[in-house]
Amino acid sequence: MHRFLFCILFCVVNSYLLVGQDLEEAKKKIAEGDFAGARTALTKILEVTPKHKAALNLRGKARAALADYYGAIADYTFALEIDSTFAEALNNRGEAKMNLADDDGAIQDFTKAIKFKPDLSEAYTNRGLAKFNIDALQDAYFDFSKALELGPADADKYFNRGVVKAELGEFVSAIDDYNKAIQLEKGDASLYNYRGVAQYNAANFDGAIADFDEAVKINAADALTYENRALAKTAKMDFKNALTDYNKAIELTGDEAELYNLRGVVKFNLDDHEGAIADYTKAIALDNTNPTYFDNRALSKTEKGDYTGAVEDYTASIALYPADAEAYYQRAMLKITLNNKYDACLDLKTADELGSTEAKAEIKKHCK
Repeated sequence: MHRFLFCILFCVVNSYLLVGQDLEEAKKKIAEGDFAGARTALTKILEVTPKHKAALNLRGKARAALADYYGAIADYTFALEIDSTFAEALNNRGEAKMNLADDDGAIQDFTKAIKFKPDLSEAYTNRGLAKFNIDALQDAYFDFSKALELGPADADKYFNRGVVKAELGEFVSAIDDYNKAIQLEKGDASLYNYRGVAQYNAANFDGAIADFDEAVKINAADALTYENRALAKTAKMDFKNALTDYNKAIELTGDEAELYNLRGVVKFNLDDHEGAIADYTKAIALDNTNPTYFDNRALSKTEKGDYTGAVEDYTASIALYPADAEAYYQRAMLKITLNNKYDACLDLKTADELGSTEAKAEIKKHCK
């Protein structure tokens, strides 16, 4: 009888030892990026010990890494049925919910995780991201700051808080966080790009260009960096070099309407109206719902003396955005040039009603 009991106890202990070894192997597979292998190994563990909460949590992580978010949530939920205070599972389930765009549900899970484990820095970071997604920027700022306070401080934590500060219009303070992130991770081009955007918004165009230069050195294939640098150069009236950057951005991106529009603006400022019209036309071909593209092409056509074509473009712009006083005013002035005063006065009256201060003087001059 004693030998029989010993055998049972030995077998149970040995089983748990084997499960522990298998669990470590599964963790190793996850660390190495073999998520499918980890999922298979963890499923075998759960066939033996179906209520092993750590195995359920790990399989949830493997499933989430394979974009099986619903499967991951099922595993985390089962683990939480075993232990409702399992903070890591709550945090992980929140991440899966965020990936399914359920930010409110994710916030509930992160908040519970923090309740049960107040020093879980990752839960504050994740809740901050979810709060950011729903535009609760002040709450996100608090969570990212708390994550930094709990530590360890890393580039991502400073970056996250910097992004929120920038969204709140605190560009100088955002730059300070980006500085700290860059100190910790100097080889990340996106950090220089974001700091450059903050410098641009703080009207430090030289600083912005220097950051975009550094970003290009690290990653010369990012079209957005060239676009941002072109914007900064445009702000400094350096249209020639801005054009070079827009050319590169378009080469890398292909058919993006806004890039053609912005390059058209640069060409307009370089008095290349044919080139500007070609770019605006391309932008309109890619997106014919943006009234700005028609407005800009109308300006270039006006410069070339194509008043009828410009009127047509303003008409298209007004059809898309009937509340634009400036479009009515500009079309009116073109109609006056074309000796169509009756229609011009109708446009001027509409512009006046929409709040154009310039229209009043023209009405007195041209309209009875």
